[in-house]
Amino acid sequence: MPPPPPEEPENDESWMATFADTVTLLMAFFVMLLTFTEFDMPAYEEMTSAISTAVGGSDKQSTTQSLKIDVEDKVYEMQADQVISVGSDEKGVTIELQSNAFFQPGSADILPAAIPVLQKLAETLSSPNYELYNVVVEGHTDDGTINTPRFPSNWELSSARAATVVRMFEANNVARERLRATGYADTRPKVPNLDLEGKPIPENRATNRRVVLRLHPMSLNERDAYVRAQEFKRRLAEATAAKPAQASQSATKSAIENRLPIQPTPSALDPKQQDTKALIDNLKREFISQFKAGEPKNINVLKEWQLKFDNLASRRSKTLETDFKQIETFLNDERIRLTAKPAS
Repeated sequence: MPPPPPEEPENDESWMATFADTVTLLMAFFVMLLTFTEFDMPAYEEMTSAISTAVGGSDKQSTTQSLKIDVEDKVYEMQADQVISVGSDEKGVTIELQSNAFFQPGSADILPAAIPVLQKLAETLSSPNYELYNVVVEGHTDDGTINTPRFPSNWELSSARAATVVRMFEANNVARERLRATGYADTRPKVPNLDLEGKPIPENRATNRRVVLRLHPMSLNERDAYVRAQEFKRRLAEATAAKPAQASQSATKSAIENRLPIQPTPSALDPKQQDTKALIDNLKREFISQFKAGEPKNINVLKEWQLKFDNLASRRSKTLETDFKQIETFLNDERIRLTAKPAS
């Protein structure tokens, strides 16, 4: 009796569950990355910092955290923590300046004592480490009325104070593409300006008079635009710097050709004088060519030039005296330039 056929093994598809889970996780991860690239750079920074801490075991700070710490250190270093508050919002770092300590009452003019403080803040903001952060400057006032030719209302006053701070930062190397000034007047108070009886609260009004700096990381689109703008500015600066050099080089070339002009050979010259004229013109061309290349750089080169000229001395004549005199003057001028004293 023949043996029974072997049983076929069942098809094991348990691996499909693991594969499906992996694909789902990858899809969710890339969707999350796409979301971050569009609008939430701070959340992305926090996520990468948390992953680095969890995986690598090291407590790595995000750039936003480093910026906050650096600003706080700067404020304490200046002993300005009584008039400057450093905090954070959902997008980045905030710096709040008390208007009473930075501006004249009812004015957008910065107090002299506050200028070094703003310059120190600009020094931190202009650091290459934080170059990809926008700086939004908000001006806020209390509900007190103002009506002057310069500031008809609190809108103008708050906007002017924000713009003044922006101009101060721009003057201290913070790129203008990163800056923005906004005036909110008295529309966003931190605390009530009036009590329940409608009476002003001076302390609260002083708190509401403030300028707020919001330091937010740029989105990827903003970063690309900023990098392109900076590259264009760099190229423009290089081109502008090259123009004077090109003009100077052109002037130098023109000057040497005026010092050693090569005139057409007069027809009245005899054959010997024509040969001498050709030798003189060739010597001028040689000197002009080497001069444009930066010679003579030292007295030894000039001596070689002088020797070549001296070899033509026996051919000197009244008819060609002008040409000989031009070369002679040129060599003497170069000798004075190199030795600071004329030839004896």
